[in-house]
Amino acid sequence: MTIRLLVADDHPLFRDGLRTLASLESSLELVGEAATGADAVALALELSPDVVVMDLHMPDLNGIEATRRIVEALPEAGVLVLTMFDDDDSVFAAMRAGARGYLLKGARNDDVVRAIEAVARGDAIFGPSIAARVIEFFSQPSPAPQPFPELTAREREILELIAQGRSNADIAAHFVLSPKTVRNNVSSIFTKLRVADRAQAIVRAREAGLGRRS
Repeated sequence: MTIRLLVADDHPLFRDGLRTLASLESSLELVGEAATGADAVALALELSPDVVVMDLHMPDLNGIEATRRIVEALPEAGVLVLTMFDDDDSVFAAMRAGARGYLLKGARNDDVVRAIEAVARGDAIFGPSIAARVIEFFSQPSPAPQPFPELTAREREILELIAQGRSNADIAAHFVLSPKTVRNNVSSIFTKLRVADRAQAIVRAREAGLGRRS
């Protein structure tokens, strides 16, 4: 099967290199070239390529937004990012936009061809340094869930002080709030936690780890 390829990069020399690479590979057919992000989107919609090789830094429309638009319009098309940028923000922004692959410029030609073929199959592929970073990111433990997600941020702060045994007057002074505002927040907390009084609220809060002074 021949893979129909669209190359999007604002550097003519890099487009020339990919054009030469495609001409040497029987599995690849270069169907279009774009020098801007906007042109990449327009050509993708016109040509329906199997794979778009996308740089991130381009005029008119950056590669992240161009990727997002292409994937939304042509979910069957795969986007392979090929760029100089290896920072976490760029990598994960490209993934969120729908890119299936991420390689750094300077990758060997056979690695680029393998990545194009993998993306065309629907696989996800990353260069070695990028893959290590992705694995590290997803292997990190998830943050513990915040207790009482039904509470607003302000209510959670007030509950923290309630759990410390602070009075409404103390809480009002701490947050520079009126006593009425504090009373309304406390009443809302009791309702959301389904407790009858301050003592029960303190028990619930301390069981969840609140109220521990450092």
